[in-house]
Amino acid sequence: MGRPFADRAFIGLQHLLPQHLLSRLVRILTHSRIGVLRTTLIRVFLRHYPVDLSEAIHADPSRYLSFNDFFTRRLRPGARPADGDPRAVLCPVDGVVSQAGALIGDQLLQAKGIQYSAASLLGAAAEAAAFAGGSFATLYLAPHNYHRIHMPLAGTLVRARYVPGDLYSVNEATAAGVPGLFTRNERIACVFDTAAGPMAVVLVGALFVGSMSLSWCGEVSSRDRTPCDLPAHDPLIALERGAELGCFNMGSTVVLMFAPGGPRLVDGLLPGRAVRVGERIAALP
Repeated sequence: MGRPFADRAFIGLQHLLPQHLLSRLVRILTHSRIGVLRTTLIRVFLRHYPVDLSEAIHADPSRYLSFNDFFTRRLRPGARPADGDPRAVLCPVDGVVSQAGALIGDQLLQAKGIQYSAASLLGAAAEAAAFAGGSFATLYLAPHNYHRIHMPLAGTLVRARYVPGDLYSVNEATAAGVPGLFTRNERIACVFDTAAGPMAVVLVGALFVGSMSLSWCGEVSSRDRTPCDLPAHDPLIALERGAELGCFNMGSTVVLMFAPGGPRLVDGLLPGRAVRVGERIAALP
């Protein structure tokens, strides 16, 4: 049976939209500190999405300086306790599992009948080879979710690469209808060296996501639309397990990859399962 007409129409509309122009306009609006605009955007959002502000560092919406400040809100201390087992690999985000499992060669499953390569995702075939036959988890962040990304394991940054691309929505309908979605969209591919081998954390942009931020260099965006490695740091960037890695300025998806012989995904990590930062998503061998 084919996809519902509404899904086909939604995908077709995205082909026609000026995605980057719209995302730049949304960025201007969401970063505005004009009181009436800021307040209106936050109130409308709270009416439409089930945001639990009791978990946020500021429970009062008026404390946020802009809509983006609200959207990328931090959590109050203790709101996401990390799994206490040192062998536990932590979930990096709040969201829902889109897909998870083993890479078949260097292929990841995007949706039923649709695969894509780790090389295309990372933008580097040499680094992707280390993940062939390993494991992956694709985690979708809905608009109401907490939108900061944390480290599953302690690691030292090997490379962070900005890869330009489209800005399609990353919801279930688009994932099932746009082949190579995560390799077509703008993204930042971070590869870390960990005690359990290489680990990739890929931040995938989406419609209205005009930029993403990394904790060590701030907002990352490019107007010239060319791939680039982000500047190296001396000393090297080393982040502890559970430390903040970055955030989305609006919502999107994270793709997590481990090498063969690395962490083993927990049982029951199936599409549609809700996950939260700090819970066990895999375990060290």
